Amino acid sequence: MDSADILKQIKQEIEKVDTRFSQKDIGEIQSVYDGIAIVIGLMNVANGEKVLIETQSGDNVIAMAMDLKEDETSIIILGDFDKVKEGDIVHTTGEIFSTKIGKALLGRVVNGIGDPIDEEGPINSNEQSEIEKVAPGVITRKGVKTPLQTGIKAIDILIPIGRGQRELIIGDRSTGKTTIAIDTIINQKGKNVFCIYCAIGQKNSKVSQIAAKLKEKGAMDYTVIVNASASSPVTEQYLAPYTAATIGEYFRDNGMDALVIYDDLTKHAWAYRQLSLTLKRPSGREAYPGDVFYLHSRLLERAAKLSDELGGGSLSALPIIETQTGDISAYIPTNLISITDGQIFLESDLFYSGIRPAINVGASVSRVGSNAQEKSMKKVAGSLKLEIAQFRNLAAFSQFGSDLDESTQKILSKGERLTRILTQKPYSPLPLELQIISVFAVTGDYTQNIEIAKISDFEEKLHTYFTTMHKDILKEIREKKDLTDDMLEKLKKIISEFSKNYV
Repeated sequence: MDSADILKQIKQEIEKVDTRFSQKDIGEIQSVYDGIAIVIGLMNVANGEKVLIETQSGDNVIAMAMDLKEDETSIIILGDFDKVKEGDIVHTTGEIFSTKIGKALLGRVVNGIGDPIDEEGPINSNEQSEIEKVAPGVITRKGVKTPLQTGIKAIDILIPIGRGQRELIIGDRSTGKTTIAIDTIINQKGKNVFCIYCAIGQKNSKVSQIAAKLKEKGAMDYTVIVNASASSPVTEQYLAPYTAATIGEYFRDNGMDALVIYDDLTKHAWAYRQLSLTLKRPSGREAYPGDVFYLHSRLLERAAKLSDELGGGSLSALPIIETQTGDISAYIPTNLISITDGQIFLESDLFYSGIRPAINVGASVSRVGSNAQEKSMKKVAGSLKLEIAQFRNLAAFSQFGSDLDESTQKILSKGERLTRILTQKPYSPLPLELQIISVFAVTGDYTQNIEIAKISDFEEKLHTYFTTMHKDILKEIREKKDLTDDMLEKLKKIISEFSKNYV
């Protein structure tokens, strides 16, 4: 073999090598501050690549490449950044940052990068997936039509959510936003929906209470908790929702249904703002960087209902956002409203007046609408949302006058009963068939002679009566998911008799 042949063979071998990740770079830390390190010497590092910092104490600290410049690289430190000093050596790994996925995570509590923090040992899963992914395209998606039951009457009746939808929960602090999310998780028991609860910037005590409540209700068996608490590094708080989305995508991509809750994205935006300002990126409105919209859009676009060709799995998202004094026109709330498929708006005044959940029906909407609602619910709900909106308007005006005509009094009376029937205790989601019974009792005017203060008691006893004496009808409603004329007549007769006996 002559020299020309040898040279040709060497060139062919070089071309086969993927130089992007095969070449391990070594760099040196020039400066460290607030969980950020500036590194020189990493020539072939990729954006989002996992890197290892070799500290002077001999430990390896995980980090991720974030800003790539001509002469330096900014990396965000995901381990204990107090150990990292100037002069430490940084090694590239050739791997884009990823997290463990699979059913082995169910029932576990992990941190913002997917490592277990519940003292139950390592996670027995060999599967991993990148935390940053491109969302499914339009061609690979399917229309959202399958209901995602929350077990909350006011939502399932008035603002129905479908599997694959993104529904924003928005409201002031302490108005019951997290309670709605936890109720929704509890209601998925036996419905083959796997849940991921992502806590961003929350107190560890609050997350512990949520985990205890889910365990008490038997919901931890199908739930993963991703906890990037207020005491966690800001870098972990930034990555946590992407980790949660990746865990949820495992179920979606394998033909299953999953629900991910981001609690809350206000604190996520704060974490990203802090990170960006530390990286010396230019700031914009309210000091947020210019790509803060892209931050949340690339996250929420990953929620989707996939086509039958891809298994028909779904990933639904319930992002939570906090407002200040009900201002939904602020920067981050308007961003999220424009990205999502509707919003559930919780109002402080309703909350303090004892209406729980404190949903403002007029300001709340589901852009999927009745497409994600069972036929049985459509038949009894009808114009319920309009009736409640009319009642709220008339109730405001009726405070100024005592003489009201008969039709106005009738609307107010029915509206008060509807409001009471939609009130619900926390952590007590209702199955679809009992929700239908409750609404049918009011819309059919079977509660006219019952005092408003006793509506809740009437509803409770009505449910007990049906679950003990008429299980067959409840089973029929649950299985058929529609109300035939014969079933409607049966309901009218049973509820009418019960109402008369109750009075």
